[in-house]
Amino acid sequence: MAATYIPGLRLAREFCATVVRPLLAEHFPQVPYAAALLGPGSEVAGFDSQRSTDHDWGPRLQILLTDGDAAQAGAITAMLASTLPASFRGYPVAFPVTGEPGTARHRVKVAGLGTWLTGHLGFDPRREVTRLDWLAIPTQRLAEFTAGEVFHDGPGELTRARADLAWYPRDVWLYVLACQWQRIGQEEAFPGRCAEVGDDLGSVIVTGRLARDLMRLCLLMQQRYPPYSKWLGTAFARLPGTAGLGASLTAAISAGDWRAREQHMGQGYETVAAWHNELGFTPPLDTRVRGFYERPYQVIGASRFAEALREAITDPQLRHLPLTGAIDQFIDSTDTLGRVDFLRVCTRAAIGEPSG
Repeated sequence: MAATYIPGLRLAREFCATVVRPLLAEHFPQVPYAAALLGPGSEVAGFDSQRSTDHDWGPRLQILLTDGDAAQAGAITAMLASTLPASFRGYPVAFPVTGEPGTARHRVKVAGLGTWLTGHLGFDPRREVTRLDWLAIPTQRLAEFTAGEVFHDGPGELTRARADLAWYPRDVWLYVLACQWQRIGQEEAFPGRCAEVGDDLGSVIVTGRLARDLMRLCLLMQQRYPPYSKWLGTAFARLPGTAGLGASLTAAISAGDWRAREQHMGQGYETVAAWHNELGFTPPLDTRVRGFYERPYQVIGASRFAEALREAITDPQLRHLPLTGAIDQFIDSTDTLGRVDFLRVCTRAAIGEPSG
C-alpha cells in the first residue's frame, strides 16, 4: 500500500528527531553537528505535494560536522547504513535518486560543514562574503539554503551562516533591483513592435518574458529570493498583496491582441512602480505609463527606475558596474546554473574582476 502523504519537511523533522539523533547520541555522543534539510527539493521550500513522492522521495536530511570533525563523516555514514530502519512512516529509508547510478541507499548526507557550504554555494559564508560571492550565486541556490529547516545546531555555525545570507546587503540589493528594471526596459516596447509586423506569437512570447521579469522584480522587492521557473508562479502567488497584479499579468498573457496586452501590462507596471516608491530607496518617480519616444507604444520607462536605483548605491565600485546583474539575471541555462565554479568565472568576467 502507498504511504500516507506527509509533507517532506515534516517527514525529515520527524525522522531526525525519532531515528537519526538518537543513533548519533548513542554511537557518536562527543561529535557536535548540525542537522537540517536544505538544498534542492520542492519540500525544502514547502512546495511539495503528493505528486512529489513519485521519485527521489523519502526521509532525508543533512548531518553537517565541524571542520575539525569532518573526518568522522565516513564512519557516521557507515553507522547509519547499518542501523537505520528499512522504512519510516511508510516510506523506504533507502531509495534511488535520479541521475545517480547505483543501488538504493539512505539519504542522510554526512559531510563537513565547510565542504558542504562551498559545494552548494561556491563559497563559505562563515568568512567574509564578497561582492563576487553575492553576484555569482543563483537566487535558487540562496533560496535553497535559507529555506528548509535546521533541526539541531550544536555548534551554531550553520545557523549563523544562514542568517548572514538571509538577504542581500543594501547596496547589492539596490544593484540587483536596478538590473531587474533594466531587463524590463530593454523589452517593454517589443510586444507592440512584434505585433505591428504581423508577429503576434512573438508579441505573446515577449509579453510572457516581461511578466516573468516583473514577477521576479516583485519577489526581489519583498526580499524573497526568486526560485527557478517551476516554482516562480507559486512563490509569486504567496507574496502578500499581489492578487491584483497577478490578474493583470494573466490577462496580458491571455489577451488576443497587442493593445489589450499593453493595457494589462501597463496596469502591472504602474502597480510595481508604486511599490518601488514605497520602498523609499530613490526620490519618488512618476508611476504612470508613457509613450515610447515617437512610437505608439505605452511603456513605464523602466530605465528610469534602474538609473535612480544605481544612483542610490553608496559603494562606488558597485555603482559603476554594468547593469548586467547577478548571475541568473544574465544566464538562464539550467546546466550552467548548476556549476557554481563556472558561474564564478562568468561573474568575474561580467563585473571586470580579475581572477585570483
